[in-house]
Amino acid sequence: MWLLLIVLALPSLASAQYPGAEPLDWPCEQRLIPALAWGALWDGPSPEALKKQWWEDEEVGAVVRFATARKTPRDVAIARVRSFAEDVASGQQSAGRSLTQEEIEQRLTLLFAGLFERIDRERNRVIAVIRGAARAQVARLDRISRMIDRLEVLSASETASNDAIERLQEALYWERQTFRMRQQALPAFCEKPYLLEESLSRMVRDIRSQM
Repeated sequence: MWLLLIVLALPSLASAQYPGAEPLDWPCEQRLIPALAWGALWDGPSPEALKKQWWEDEEVGAVVRFATARKTPRDVAIARVRSFAEDVASGQQSAGRSLTQEEIEQRLTLLFAGLFERIDRERNRVIAVIRGAARAQVARLDRISRMIDRLEVLSASETASNDAIERLQEALYWERQTFRMRQQALPAFCEKPYLLEESLSRMVRDIRSQM
């Protein structure tokens, strides 16, 4: 009976292989975009032309780090960026001197540069985690297949002990359970790169609206 159940389970396991034109280690329905290009999101002044780095502006650095921290809720991060961009656009500066239009654009461009750098880095990390998880799932499928083959051999053997069969059955059960749990978790991971891109896009719109 146990052998019949394992054989019947094989189609559902096989369907978890990752088809399509995407890399074999990309399990998501969303298209894989390996790297973001700042020019696709930003039509303001070039960040590459800035005379200093975003973290050299203390206030910009603080906002960037807060908005891109993993523990900061998405809506809170977006609201903080919007509020800071509005403050900069109004000409406010902590030193008390009013900003020129050129300085406003430079500070807001610094803000974009920092957000892009940090969010792109986090996005790359998430993509690496997803692809690593996909490779692990493929390897787990291979182990499950080999374990089923071994069970078939043991079941056909007149000398195999019941204890050996039961141990392998239990190991197979837990491998399949682990596979299913990890597979169920993948869709949530697959959403993360998209959500990061969307958050960055919303922040960019708020910044550009103040320039």
